[in-house]
Amino acid sequence: MTSLLLKNGLLVDPAEDPTRPRRADLLVDGTRIAEIGPDLAVGSDVTVIDATHRIVLPGFVDTHRHTWQAAIRMIDPDDTLGGYLQRILNTIAPNYRPQDIHAATLAGAVEALDSGITTLVDWSHLQLTPEHTDAAIDALRASGIRAQFGYGSPSLAGPDAASTPMPTDIRRVHATLDDPLVTLIIAARGPGFSSPEVARAEWQLARELGVPISVHAHGDDLIDFLRDEDLLGPDILYAHANQFTDKALQTVADSGGGLSIAPIVEAQMGHGQPITGRALAAGVNTGLAVDAMTSTSTDMFSVMRVAYSLERAKTSITSAQILRMATTGGAEAAGLADRVGALRPGMQADLMVLRTDTLSMAPLHDPVAAIVMNADRSAVDTVLVAGRIVKQAGAIAHHNVTEIVERVTESGTYLAKSIGTPR
Repeated sequence: MTSLLLKNGLLVDPAEDPTRPRRADLLVDGTRIAEIGPDLAVGSDVTVIDATHRIVLPGFVDTHRHTWQAAIRMIDPDDTLGGYLQRILNTIAPNYRPQDIHAATLAGAVEALDSGITTLVDWSHLQLTPEHTDAAIDALRASGIRAQFGYGSPSLAGPDAASTPMPTDIRRVHATLDDPLVTLIIAARGPGFSSPEVARAEWQLARELGVPISVHAHGDDLIDFLRDEDLLGPDILYAHANQFTDKALQTVADSGGGLSIAPIVEAQMGHGQPITGRALAAGVNTGLAVDAMTSTSTDMFSVMRVAYSLERAKTSITSAQILRMATTGGAEAAGLADRVGALRPGMQADLMVLRTDTLSMAPLHDPVAAIVMNADRSAVDTVLVAGRIVKQAGAIAHHNVTEIVERVTESGTYLAKSIGTPR
């Protein structure tokens, strides 16, 4: 077990009051935060990282990302949701080989770490074969990120999707996946992309296995279905929900469910206005997400700015509320708030250290506003996951980035050729 001290950082904790940062030391012992306070005394065996001119905060939580799409990033930037379903899921996705999903998932996860995202809800839904599934899981584990692996059916839009049950290989994965950082969830199609019988079976399987559920949501029909089938619960993470009424949002809040908002994709693809303010007003545990890497920026800084700008045009949402959604709120929405998303002793040491001595960040008048409005990937100096340094002094640790880029580029070239010249 290793110990390290983040010395003299400006601590911003969205789980408390981020507008009242404090300068302190933060001691990490093994995988957890051990102590926080000024001028902590430590032994000579503790690694000390000088966090002067740095902000220390919990790592970002991306509550909905299709990480396998890193190999085809920005291949379809201007399409609608219908075009995305046809072009990406029906046309490109079936051409993925296991080595492609491994290369893309590894590249996407390491890229997330590089930008301060320490937790991913990875909506994989590319379980073409057991080998594809194993490749995705192996890549997540190799990356060093904390992830919920969303096991899902290979296609949302195929002609047989409505009647095809989830692959039974999920039981093997459930029985063999034993990793404190990579855990299993079900990426359910729900009644919007399958028959009621298939949707019911997905929920029953999740409850039988005791794993959480994530589902793409649009209108109240999903909530009506879950209520009628007595399937509502705190183990459900709804993505988007742009057409939910206030009544449906209140049902989600009352049942303890979570919501993932991907403001860039929702605005681009025509889902409708992100319901950021309405969700917060209803008391729903709400996080932010990148979603489809085929058409959006993949860092949380961009997501926060778009979420803030779109909602600020309608309400008086604050930068502190947006920062909370990107961290603590995401942890709550994904059911991980007992582990990540806060700076307090006993929590997992999933942390981000941001530089403030740069042209884009100095002078630092308002740390929260600086994080939400000014910071970008280049400000991310150090990142820890479960106490392990995965980025330090601005450089990714434990990985040959050049090799990762070469592999994902090779896969991307192959996939693009398999469907013809991209638009």
